[in-house]
Amino acid sequence: MKILVPVKRVPDPTQKAKIKDGHIDLTGASWIVNTFDEYAVETALRLLENGESNTRIAGGEIIVVTIGPEDAAKELRTTLAMGADRAIHVVAKDNELDSLAVVKVLVGIIAIEQPDLVICGKQAVDGDANQVGQMLAGKLGWPQATFAASIESADKSLTVGREVDGGVEYKKVPTPAVITVDLRIVAAHAVQNGVTPKTFAYGGEGARLPSLKGIMAAKKKPMTVAKLADYGVEPKPSINEVGVVLPPPRAAGQIVADIPTLVKKLAEEAKVI
Repeated sequence: MKILVPVKRVPDPTQKAKIKDGHIDLTGASWIVNTFDEYAVETALRLLENGESNTRIAGGEIIVVTIGPEDAAKELRTTLAMGADRAIHVVAKDNELDSLAVVKVLVGIIAIEQPDLVICGKQAVDGDANQVGQMLAGKLGWPQATFAASIESADKSLTVGREVDGGVEYKKVPTPAVITVDLRIVAAHAVQNGVTPKTFAYGGEGARLPSLKGIMAAKKKPMTVAKLADYGVEPKPSINEVGVVLPPPRAAGQIVADIPTLVKKLAEEAKVI
């Protein structure tokens, strides 16, 4: 099985956001791999390995793709160090991209690579748009399963447990398909590939960390560098950022003497009941 995983570098969300001239100021920002995309790489690795013996299944390949500035190669190398086999870096400025531009590039790459499966993070933690996976499936005409909390692979199909408001919905999709993964996909038994024993439990609370051996190996793994024009995409996003402002500070809370006073204030002042 050949799996393609799009990944995005994002500013570290633990850093405090700064606004300058109506835009987010990223001067001096620390960059990381988007968390959900790390989970997508982890999912691909679990689908193509025997977790108990820590060996890869013969014939499997994981290709990671990023679309971003030249220095985004650092985050791409991180995914190679996790265990992906090769990378494609489409160099572009962040202000040249939106979800549609990303999807058009991925459609071009998929036409060349012909993967059996595309696994995306459900959304990027900077924009939170949650659009690329769904738009990509639509453009390709492929089946999709979003917000995946579990995956079980069988012969040319996947059974996906999806996070929905009422709990978990199970959906069977044939391959090739597009899957977007949610937080619980990295649970101990969330990914079943028919090779790793079902009794085997993955440890940790997230994606695996690159080992020293993996970091050294990543330096030798192939990374193809391309441009937007190589896939017929122009640097003209359909959506442009007009401006960013911080929300107004919250008013101080009030302490009330009793429940009737609280109800009266909620009804007459806050007007929420």
